[in-house]
Amino acid sequence: ELYRPSHADYTTEAKYGIRAVAGGGRASARETIGRVAAGAVARKLLAERFGIEVLAWVSQVHDVIADVDPASVTLSDVEADATRCPSPDGAAAMTAAIEQARRDGDSLGGVVTCVARRVPAGWGEPVFDKLEADLAKAVMSLPASKGFEVGSGFGAARMTGRTHNDPFVPGVDCRPHTLTNHSGGIQGGISNGEDIVLRAAFKPTATISSAQETVNRQGEAVTLEAKGRHDPCVLPRAVPIVEAAVLLVLADHWLRQEAVQAGSPD
Repeated sequence: ELYRPSHADYTTEAKYGIRAVAGGGRASARETIGRVAAGAVARKLLAERFGIEVLAWVSQVHDVIADVDPASVTLSDVEADATRCPSPDGAAAMTAAIEQARRDGDSLGGVVTCVARRVPAGWGEPVFDKLEADLAKAVMSLPASKGFEVGSGFGAARMTGRTHNDPFVPGVDCRPHTLTNHSGGIQGGISNGEDIVLRAAFKPTATISSAQETVNRQGEAVTLEAKGRHDPCVLPRAVPIVEAAVLLVLADHWLRQEAVQAGSPD
């Protein structure tokens, strides 16, 4: 009978007239199992065909920010700690913050960073199906996601053209390379062959054990105190679903590029 704060209880009922009382139904992160399974297939296809590697990690929990180099981080670094933060100091600070939030009956949000390596230049479509637009749609469709950035992201607003532009230099593979990667591997909505780097922000877990004000279906003010096991932070569990989202978009754009090249007169 109660609408849980920041859950999809009320909005789902407003749209469909019913809602999933036990859990969040279609709004639950349980639905991402299908994306992760499909992403595993896409990962194998992209790795075998192009050597593409997609790797994500927890780069921030609440106000704890880990300094991680997207160009050198490895899967073993990410999986070395339960937080999935590849920085030992950052992981320790994140663990302390998460454990404190659990004791306080509260929850924390944070950021997952993801890098896609060895994506060929030329993937993506102009205007509506730009590569970063499709990546944003896939990532923002994940439960609890609240923000998306690629490359310099919102930081570009504090830069000038001289500092933000990525200078081109000759490459040993006969294609241009960039000295910097503020573009995040995508220019004009099309991959440029550099690492694609993106970040996804996730909100604090909506279910907390502290008392919260809400209303019931009759519109009466009530107090909700959630019971049971609830994650105080979703970030470590968000890593594989961010990877899956990116992998599926890249696989889609690979197939679209194959269709473009098949129709080329050359």
